[in-house]
Amino acid sequence: MTSIPRAPLILGLAGLIPFIWGAFTVLSPALAAWGLENIGPRFVGPYVQLFYGSVILSFMSGVLWGFATKASGSQAATGYVLSVIPALWAFFMTGGGPTSAATNLIFGFIGLLMLDFAFSRWGLTPRWWMQLRVLLTAIVVACLAVTVI
Repeated sequence: MTSIPRAPLILGLAGLIPFIWGAFTVLSPALAAWGLENIGPRFVGPYVQLFYGSVILSFMSGVLWGFATKASGSQAATGYVLSVIPALWAFFMTGGGPTSAATNLIFGFIGLLMLDFAFSRWGLTPRWWMQLRVLLTAIVVACLAVTVI
């Protein structure tokens, strides 16, 4: 295994904060009340997770697009097509209330992990990519599951 460089690891872990915070505020009414009073309703419970999850899926579409630029021919075309799926998924699948939106985000992040694996297998990602993506995806899915349950 290739170790994950420090900067991507720290930034990736920092990017989990809204998911973790959202899960904690779902589990703790006292923390949710504090969050409502001090930072507002958009930044507690499922709301922060759902909005941020949609943003991150869209961001990851851009990351995959960047990986596709390293390919050529039909592999590049396939990479470009696949790279837009996470953003489209976030756009179309996060309505209908917090439970269904969180469920769809879980499926979106699992699907993204499968796309990460494909791009990795094609040699378009850094060697440490999957190690980072599995770690981050597991935590994101666990935090979103708190909202679903």
